[in-house]
Amino acid sequence: MTADRIAIRGLRARGRHGVLAAERELGQEFVVDVVLGLDTRPAAATDDLSLTVDYGALSGLLVDVVTGEPVDLIETLAERLAGVCLAQPVVTEVEVTVHKPAAPVPHPFTDVAVTILRTRT
Repeated sequence: MTADRIAIRGLRARGRHGVLAAERELGQEFVVDVVLGLDTRPAAATDDLSLTVDYGALSGLLVDVVTGEPVDLIETLAERLAGVCLAQPVVTEVEVTVHKPAAPVPHPFTDVAVTILRTRT
């Protein structure tokens, strides 16, 4: 990952992702962490938001993905979220973690999560 990073952690949204019918019907909360790799020097030198990532606007786009079209796997959801992040012109790489704290696991657990790292190609 590049030296400069912007992180959004603990972004919460309700989605209907999962392979079980009940997950699709009832939905559940997902928690998303993204760490963006980019060069922040141009924005810092000019104090210009347009040269970096507007993390408020990006958060809205990420929530739209979580609340949008359901998928079976959180791996697929993470991939879609990574694509949204990499669509930001200054982002060169992203680490996305999707947490599914209410996953249908028949044993006591704290969290189920998938983490992916993607770079601009």
